[in-house]
Amino acid sequence: MKKDTNSSFWAADEETKKKSNLENFCRLLDNKKYLNYSSNFSNLWKWSVKKPEIFWSEVWDFTKIKGFKGKIVIKKNKIFFKNQFFPDSKLNYTDNLLVKKNNEVALKFLSENNIEKELTWNKLYENVCKFSYYLKKINLNEKDRVAAYVPNTIETVISFLSTAKNGLIWSSCSPDFGAEGVIDRFLQINPKVLITCDYYYYNGKKIDILKKIPKILNKIKSIKKVIVFPYDKKFQKKIDSRYEDFYSLIKKCKANYTFKKFKFNHPLYILYSSGTTGVPKCITHGAGNVLLEHNKEFSLHCNISDKDKIFYYTTTGWMMWNWLIGGLSMGATLYLYDGSPTFPKNENLLNFCSREKINFFGVSAKYIDFLKKENLNFKKLNLQHLKVLASTGSPLVKESFEYVYKNIKQDIHLTSISGGTDVVGCLVLGNIFSHVYSGEIQGESLGIDVDIFNDKGEKVNLGEKGELVVKKPFPTMPIKFWNDPKNKRFKKTYFSKYKNIWHHGDFIQKNITGGFVILGRSDATLNPGGVRIGTAEIYRQVERIEFVRESLVVGQNYNDDIRILLFVVLKYKKNLENEDIDFIKKRIKEYCSPKHVPYKVFQISEVPKTKSGKIVELAVKKAIHGEKIENLQALSNPDSINFFKNIYKNNLIK
Repeated sequence: MKKDTNSSFWAADEETKKKSNLENFCRLLDNKKYLNYSSNFSNLWKWSVKKPEIFWSEVWDFTKIKGFKGKIVIKKNKIFFKNQFFPDSKLNYTDNLLVKKNNEVALKFLSENNIEKELTWNKLYENVCKFSYYLKKINLNEKDRVAAYVPNTIETVISFLSTAKNGLIWSSCSPDFGAEGVIDRFLQINPKVLITCDYYYYNGKKIDILKKIPKILNKIKSIKKVIVFPYDKKFQKKIDSRYEDFYSLIKKCKANYTFKKFKFNHPLYILYSSGTTGVPKCITHGAGNVLLEHNKEFSLHCNISDKDKIFYYTTTGWMMWNWLIGGLSMGATLYLYDGSPTFPKNENLLNFCSREKINFFGVSAKYIDFLKKENLNFKKLNLQHLKVLASTGSPLVKESFEYVYKNIKQDIHLTSISGGTDVVGCLVLGNIFSHVYSGEIQGESLGIDVDIFNDKGEKVNLGEKGELVVKKPFPTMPIKFWNDPKNKRFKKTYFSKYKNIWHHGDFIQKNITGGFVILGRSDATLNPGGVRIGTAEIYRQVERIEFVRESLVVGQNYNDDIRILLFVVLKYKKNLENEDIDFIKKRIKEYCSPKHVPYKVFQISEVPKTKSGKIVELAVKKAIHGEKIENLQALSNPDSINFFKNIYKNNLIK
């Protein structure tokens, strides 16, 4: 690899480009006279959205999807979300993920307290075929729901693949959700089976999952079976006789080696919105849709091969878990980590990458920011095998880019990505043809016609800020929201702002480099004096300040205008002094604008976050205006919201 002289942090050398999947794909298109070959990513993307039928058909073939393809690529409809991809095709999702049958390692698990397990491709195939036999034996029919309240373990992957193999619908929550949060989600989908675990570890604590199960069963009457697997290799105490033992079932069962093919958009899993302002939305994704998109991302954007080792730090309640499992389709080995990323040491995850010779490592932007704040240096760590570091969950700021290349590895493809649960994939992400510039996501997702609009629905100019939209149908649009008559909630969520255009809800800007900067969620955009400001612009400056650990920004309605309120968690100072506030305001004014300067700055002990670590600006905004927050169970730290409620109750902002 080489560092480019034009202020970029990284660019792939010509040899790396030549050997890449993206290069091979482009040469294939060139040979078929579809596209004149060039390593210009922008040209490739433009062609892919101009010729979607050819592009998606070629992705199917290039990534070797197993199944009946059919002749129609897109069944067109005037209504955006009613367009159907590969309407005649049939496939089995699990059949496309179990791509090897050998004794190589398919899955490896490690917990924070050093419990280790691994599973070969042969054993994975065998266990999936046996557990799927059991699910059929208990008379679960196609499209019945299987709920999973589980940590990120090998058994969870087996359960998911078995569910998908039978045409059942999977839905999971991580065990850090309280019983009420689980009920809020699973009660909406009426699952027949609940899969869970005996316990898990987090931050040095052993936490019992099973004690929460009776409360869940009492509320969700549709659950007829509870299946429990041990976190360790065996149960440390006997499980309740009402529950089935996962491994006993597998041991007793025959193997069902039949892989029935289903329609392309057959429902695969139900994911949930964060639910911080109401009951979580049940976002339903189709099997073929997901497979096609994930294959494209892993192969063409991430350059994954069957020799690679992929590790993404995630829980089963975050869509990145679903994304990670899709990596099996490349024949790659997946690494599953469960527990705190910083216990017993802050260096846990990167030490794991070094030890296991990981090639692709993914984390949240907040984790990289944490490493930066702790000023940790990993240059002496052996990371020679690590080719890609991926970041998502929130915008990755310039300082974090600089930190990675200075303190982790210089020769690495740092790829910031953005999409989300709604699309269970990316709308903007990395690629091996483009340069990596500080604070930028490299480019568009191939085949997805992303653009940036102003409030009037007009395309903005290069360098201007606006709403992230998708102008043409794409495979991983949700097939529906569960229990959403006439798609009312669905249409309101994505199509209420612009007619027949997908509105994603991100405030974004495209730069002259071709890269993108995410400026925060657009529903959390600030409008002081009628000027639209993304919260990420303020975060970027505040979190550069040495004595600030974390921050949160919201807008307060005041006299037909918006006042900006800033809340900070201090790093080493005990109290926020007036001189500190003056320093913060001065910095924001200097590096942003006078419009960005907060009306008031508060000290708080912690920032309210979702279970996946996202800052909940909207919930805080509701709290400071005295509005009801319907689902505090969605927060990892629900008590933290009390500070903001108190602001409204006692009229502390004058």
